[in-house]
Amino acid sequence: MSKLNSIPIATAGASEKKKLLDQLPRLKGKKILILGDVGLDEYILGEVRRISPEAPVPVLEVESEDLRLGLAANVAQNVKSLGGEPILVSVVGPDSGADLLRALFQRHAVSTEFLIADEQRPTTRKTRVMAKHHHLVRVDREVRKFISAETEKRVLAQVQTLIPDVDAVVIEDYAKGVVSQALLQQVVSLAHAKNKKVFVDPHQTNCGDFYAGVDLVKPNFSESVALSGLDYDELRDDPDKLIELGWAVQKRTGAKEVVMTLGKDGMIIFSGTEIMRVPTFARQVFDVTGAGDTVIAAMTLGLVSGLNLTESCMLANFAAGVVVGQVGCVACSQEDLRQYIQSI
Repeated sequence: MSKLNSIPIATAGASEKKKLLDQLPRLKGKKILILGDVGLDEYILGEVRRISPEAPVPVLEVESEDLRLGLAANVAQNVKSLGGEPILVSVVGPDSGADLLRALFQRHAVSTEFLIADEQRPTTRKTRVMAKHHHLVRVDREVRKFISAETEKRVLAQVQTLIPDVDAVVIEDYAKGVVSQALLQQVVSLAHAKNKKVFVDPHQTNCGDFYAGVDLVKPNFSESVALSGLDYDELRDDPDKLIELGWAVQKRTGAKEVVMTLGKDGMIIFSGTEIMRVPTFARQVFDVTGAGDTVIAAMTLGLVSGLNLTESCMLANFAAGVVVGQVGCVACSQEDLRQYIQSI
């Protein structure tokens, strides 16, 4: 038997599902401080019926357009829709993208009080042109460099003021420039001084040392390889190497708990010296965009409301099962989650 197959698998039997369902009301009002990059997701949807006479490219006949909250903004709206209270600290530019973001936040009842405007940066904006469920092209408007020292001081001051009143801190790193290593380390120190845990959704451009000292890190496979410092080619063809990978991430980050997400193969949890697998609960997959945001939101709410890590990850996988069945960044509501758990 392989090492991977010997890892216990969390089951979603009747008693487990009942506990998760009974826990949902306890998510209400939990305050989660979210620090990270925010962005506007724009979708242009239509049908392709011909090729342009001007160049060998498809012509999209636009049928609809949609604007959605992206990056850490999507984490915030998931926390809100699941019953929690997101407190989002981030940076936007002085532009129409920021105006559209604020309008979307207002629509989803997420406060914009702690969004900091930086005159030197544009608001991150991603435009996806799609024919049905197929991406034709994505257009990005952004600057991927760290925020200025002055802006970083403003961000840290906001965090310092807010930390005493929150239940946990989520750092959502999309490597757009809000989260520097220096800022992260200061936030970790502030949080731990107030006995608040810090959960990180990392980015694959950073090594494990970048996130040193956090309580929990939630990487996917490629992010885990980057965090670990191990060789990708040695890991990709041997499932048993996932265990070695998880321990390496744990060691490099110093995080007691590592939740490695593996798409259709669910998750592997490394908690102290214990390992547990959590299967996926997705019935159909249309679009995985934003699923990781839903996972970190649901998992964090589960943990601060009294669930253990395995139970919180099961809750998160059910929530991910809701959103991957839809197109684009969408939030999982508590009612959708309840119905989904009952239907599996």
